Amino acid sequence: MVTPLDVPLSRALDLPSGARFYKCALQVNPFEYLGRHGRATSYADEDAYNEAIVDACKTNHIEAIAVTDHYRIRSSLGLMDLCRSEDVVVFPGFEAYTKDGIHLLCVFDTDFDIDTIERLLGDCGIHSPDEPSPTGKYDVPEFLRESTGWGALCIAAHVTQRNGLLHDLSGLPRVHAWMSPSLLACSIPTHVDAVPEEYRSILKNKKNEYVRDFPMAIVNAKDVTDPRILADDGASCRIKMSGVSLEGLRQAFLDPESRILLNRDNRPLDHPILVAVTWDGGFLDGRAIHFNPELNVLVGGRGAGKSTVIESLRYVFDLEPRGDDAARTHRGIVREVLRAGTTISLRVRTGAPSVREYTIQRTVPNPPVVLDQDGGITPLSPTDVFPAVEVFGQREIAALTSNQTQLTTLLHRHIDSAPAKGDRQGNLKRGLSDTREGILRNRRDRTQIEDRLSALPGLEENLRRLRDVGLEDRLKDRNLLGREERLFESVLNRITPLRDNLSNLKLDLPIDPTFLSPKALDGLPGGEFLGDVVPVLSTLSEAMQSGVHTMEDALQAAEARIAEIRSSWTEHKMEVERQFERTLRSLGESAVHGNELIQTRDEIERLQPLRQEHQLAVRAEEEHIGRRRKLLVEWEDFEAANFRATQKAAKAVSRKLRGRVAVEVSRSSGCEEVIALLTERIGGRLDSVRERLRECDPFSLRAFVVHCREGAEALRRNYRITETQAQHVAGAPEEVLLLMDELELPAMTRLSLNTAPPKVAEVWRELRSLSTGQKATAVLLFLLLDSKGPLVVDQPEDDLDNRFISEDIVRQIREGKRTRQFLLSTHNANIPVLADAEMIVGLTAGGEDGEEGAQIMGTHMGAIDDRTVRELVEELLEGGRDAFERRRRKYGF
Repeated sequence: MVTPLDVPLSRALDLPSGARFYKCALQVNPFEYLGRHGRATSYADEDAYNEAIVDACKTNHIEAIAVTDHYRIRSSLGLMDLCRSEDVVVFPGFEAYTKDGIHLLCVFDTDFDIDTIERLLGDCGIHSPDEPSPTGKYDVPEFLRESTGWGALCIAAHVTQRNGLLHDLSGLPRVHAWMSPSLLACSIPTHVDAVPEEYRSILKNKKNEYVRDFPMAIVNAKDVTDPRILADDGASCRIKMSGVSLEGLRQAFLDPESRILLNRDNRPLDHPILVAVTWDGGFLDGRAIHFNPELNVLVGGRGAGKSTVIESLRYVFDLEPRGDDAARTHRGIVREVLRAGTTISLRVRTGAPSVREYTIQRTVPNPPVVLDQDGGITPLSPTDVFPAVEVFGQREIAALTSNQTQLTTLLHRHIDSAPAKGDRQGNLKRGLSDTREGILRNRRDRTQIEDRLSALPGLEENLRRLRDVGLEDRLKDRNLLGREERLFESVLNRITPLRDNLSNLKLDLPIDPTFLSPKALDGLPGGEFLGDVVPVLSTLSEAMQSGVHTMEDALQAAEARIAEIRSSWTEHKMEVERQFERTLRSLGESAVHGNELIQTRDEIERLQPLRQEHQLAVRAEEEHIGRRRKLLVEWEDFEAANFRATQKAAKAVSRKLRGRVAVEVSRSSGCEEVIALLTERIGGRLDSVRERLRECDPFSLRAFVVHCREGAEALRRNYRITETQAQHVAGAPEEVLLLMDELELPAMTRLSLNTAPPKVAEVWRELRSLSTGQKATAVLLFLLLDSKGPLVVDQPEDDLDNRFISEDIVRQIREGKRTRQFLLSTHNANIPVLADAEMIVGLTAGGEDGEEGAQIMGTHMGAIDDRTVRELVEELLEGGRDAFERRRRKYGF
């Protein structure tokens, strides 16, 4: 269902998304072949056989076949026509039987002329249709050369079996045939590890005399003479192409590691991907991109909009740039290029095990909005639904190289328990913050109470003096009036929290069970159990609401009755005060002492409850301190465990990047963090303090806090700090010392890069001693490792050595792209070509009607096997065919 909010994205989803795997069966025989070779069949005629082939293709998700009868093509016309009418793509071709006894599959492009193939069969020396399997006039090397001239592709059929190239040839003829540059692929009916050992080392490109500069592409293909064979894993394989074409096959055979997947190969689980993006307004108004799950590369001249695409994604996800330069660039693009009012719509898909799609929309300058699969607005943030995406702008990776803490953050991607770690860290931080605030609050309260209580001894002494005058008994009722009034106030103080709690409870009722609706539970294996909770919540909600009404009535009745009693007491109070006035008049000169006694008594009565409050404040402070001690022990344990996990992650990364990048971590001593906190909170010149703390080996943060509390002398004695600075530090408020206890001591990550060329003794250099390009190379290799989300990088080559791009970066991208999506913009041809980008997107500057803007055309989207895309790459990244050819001649290639 397409909702109104999906309309902009629908135009993106209709665009090409580059190369994908097509399941192909490349050795399918027609019905006539069966009779000619005496094969038994249960099919009455060709039509029944052809229909069964088509049905088997659909059942087994086979999208393309090659028809390969022995030196025949017209026998396959009926099968070809039916397949095409049912959307099964057909490569016309035949199976050759060379004069040295080898079978080769010869396939042509999908629209190749059948009459021309007939003439080529004659060129092979095939003139009689009577022989079941005639022998051609060419041997293997000759046939390979000839077929290249025809524009065909050859596959050495069933090479490990009878009439197979490796099985039947030997010696130099086998070596020459195998090493022919015109032979790009061979077929086997099983997995490489299942073939006999004598062939396995050749197929794996490890046997000396058979080692090819570019490994042979290995495909699964079986002689299909019965539709049921198509269900066999060994009868087909998956071939990655922009669209099914001979050029797609050729590119796959040239790069089998990236583009060929046997059915028995382990296929990666679905990983989180960016699906599509559109823009409405701004520089990219009306443009859209349909991303590929693997490697996407943006190409185009300066000012074509590549950086705008990258920064749009950062903006949609509401991610902060790293560093001031990146932040300025990002803000500039949002303000000047995207511009206010532009809406960016991004579709994302989460990974296994629960694959879901969300749409994230953001209109400049408003916050992003996340929509669910039905177009409903959710309360979620972009990183709630898609947390692991990483976006790096131009030269942002180079900026990372100087920040060891941020490098450590990148390591956390490789810690399995990261979510649980984050929860525990958050809970501990909240607990420490709560206890800190509790200690400071109770200490402030205690100090205020102590200040007020300081007057109590003098008041009590004055009361004893006045009692000696003998006035207390005569003024007894008035003396007690103040106590009664405070007791009434206490009654109201007891009821007020009940009223507040009841109000809060009413806000939580009724209980909304929408979060357990059938739609929310759809697809959950235990959904029926959760559904059973709904009536329980309903019953609870009704009972609670009924109880709230009862409590509301009880509170109102109590408040009304207390008001009545208070009113009666007020009359009593007025009578006592009138009697007090009469008594004072009768006392004459002693009335002054009477007033003083009453005031002193009232003041003492007001202060007396503070003694209990003081005790409560002291007790609460002690409880906070006790809880804090336990939390600090847990915090230290957590930091130690976190550091061990980071060390483990560093070792794992070093193993994955063995021979290229080494990662080490060390734990911060804490002295720099202490100085930063003191500088922020108490100011002053602390350079000499920093130097003294650095000299401590090891420096203990906890011990330093203890010495700060002990005073200046302890600081001077233990750290050799000057008297003046010791006094300054020791005077830090308690809040600063509590914050110091909570300091997080980060792991510091150090990278080293092997700068030696391949096959030369390793030369390791730490990051700080590398050139800018080498530093960026080390960090980028680190970033390219497996992660849980897409990696988006704008022009990674800007700071990289070109040798490292082709030798290290490209290799890492190729290794990672099947389990992680990449989106890179580049001016370097090595990235899209050598890394075999599944999706190349060409951007050109120039809007419609002369307005400033960018063009992203559907014809400029696809992989290198798409002719238009290939020509675009030649023009934009190689400077055109002529420039490429001139360089090739100069290099002597």
